[in-house]
Amino acid sequence: MDRSDTLAALRRGELGGARALRLPDGLSEIPREVFALADTLEVLDLGRGSLSDLPAEFGRLHRLRVLFCSGNPFPRLPPVLGDCPTLSQLGFRGCGIREIPEEALPRDLRWLTLTDNRIEHLPAALGERPLLQKLMLAGNRIATLPDRLAGAENLELIRLACNRLETLPSWLADLPRLAWIAYAGNPAEPATAPTAAQRVPWAELEIGDLLGEGASGRVHRAVWRGRGDAQAVALKLFKGAMTSDGLPEREMEACLAAGPHPALTGALGRLDGHPEGAQGLLLRLLPPQSRVLAGPPSLASCSRDVYDPDQRFSPDHARQITRAVAEAVAHLHGRGLLHGDVYGHNILWDAETGAAVLSDFGAASALPGGDAGAALARIEVRAVGLLIGELLDRCEAPPARLRALERACTHPDPHRRPSLAEAVAELRHRPA
Repeated sequence: MDRSDTLAALRRGELGGARALRLPDGLSEIPREVFALADTLEVLDLGRGSLSDLPAEFGRLHRLRVLFCSGNPFPRLPPVLGDCPTLSQLGFRGCGIREIPEEALPRDLRWLTLTDNRIEHLPAALGERPLLQKLMLAGNRIATLPDRLAGAENLELIRLACNRLETLPSWLADLPRLAWIAYAGNPAEPATAPTAAQRVPWAELEIGDLLGEGASGRVHRAVWRGRGDAQAVALKLFKGAMTSDGLPEREMEACLAAGPHPALTGALGRLDGHPEGAQGLLLRLLPPQSRVLAGPPSLASCSRDVYDPDQRFSPDHARQITRAVAEAVAHLHGRGLLHGDVYGHNILWDAETGAAVLSDFGAASALPGGDAGAALARIEVRAVGLLIGELLDRCEAPPARLRALERACTHPDPHRRPSLAEAVAELRHRPA
């Protein structure tokens, strides 16, 4: 049903028993009829409008789990959110929010998206939400993280890019379940020199079909005629806006800095002269049979990918995929980069051969040297371990040795995890 039709049906009283409600853009207040659904409503999307607060009786929505308010001009996170007893996911992206009252944080908070706001301070109470699993804070003005967040033992993913963090607190790398982190564009990120890259004129490209689209841009098939013979390539055109991971410019630089590797989508050059000024990268074109390994996280799975329920992997393919990804990540670490997004939905694989390639540098960050860099790298070891486990869960006879590696890589004490080099060595081992 179209969102406008949904609003009309709501006002006619035709949506009794609805569990999800997605309203059209342009609202200036919440329709009173929404509260008639209090006994069933679990997901509410208020669209993009001019809402700046929520009514005092919002806590009447006692079954509400998910609320989306992105694109509405909220000066602060509404305190009444804390009155909702089952609310666990909040989406307030691009709202201009400056203040986060601690009473606005629901008790069962699991997934909080505050990307692209004006937040300078976070309440200490954020570390007192034991179910917190996913925290999206890119594009704010945050200079410090509350120390109590060190107690967020279930936190698996955090996005801190494009803030004002002078340092990353050491306790971040000690969080037992943290597997995905992005912090590019902060003073805390080590400075790196721009990577030299070939400039590819727009006039030398013939643009073909759309191959895929993500938060940061669109990928097209293209033909590049700049080297004499025509070369089939992929062209990623960036949208230029802040994403949940950070800025596209950082993604481009990381992709170029990564250098060539058989299990990475290598950059061939940087686009010049797009007629609308768009930025872009030329990437090697993968075989047409390449498929995305998994779907991105859902509302229910929060920080974990969603696999086709019928998907199965042979033990050999599970080993081959994870070995390729681990080798690619080890290569990145060797070049001073943290990928930040080692997920099945960022892996393209060939079901016939088992070959796999890691893509998407949107969450990449520069690694510091020494112990600080090694500690951050151990976060990514956990992400590789989770990937091993996801593939083994879909094997009919998962090898015990790979299960042992999964457990080692996901150990709750990061200091007891193997290095990526050790994990790669184990993945290269083939049973006799």
